[in-house]
Amino acid sequence: MHIALLTITFQLPGCRSLKEKRRRLRRLADHFGRNTRIAVTESDFHDIHDRGQWSFAIIGADHGIIEAHGATIEQYCHQLDAYVTEARLQTVY
Repeated sequence: MHIALLTITFQLPGCRSLKEKRRRLRRLADHFGRNTRIAVTESDFHDIHDRGQWSFAIIGADHGIIEAHGATIEQYCHQLDAYVTEARLQTVY
């Protein structure tokens, strides 16, 4: 079993409230939270309106599966009403 942590940082131009920020990024938890191999959480910039960071813990039988899940998550993030400023995948185990 392999485990990795994918951390994605967002810039949300024109975002004026935390409510709007959560509306823009809520789809991440809705979409990936149902997958039993992925845990998702808002991990930083909780009180900053125009920035966000979400982390995804991914488990899989081999590193290739984890990389495939990570690529799928990154592609999905580029469809959101936000700019991805950083995406970092770290193998944990």
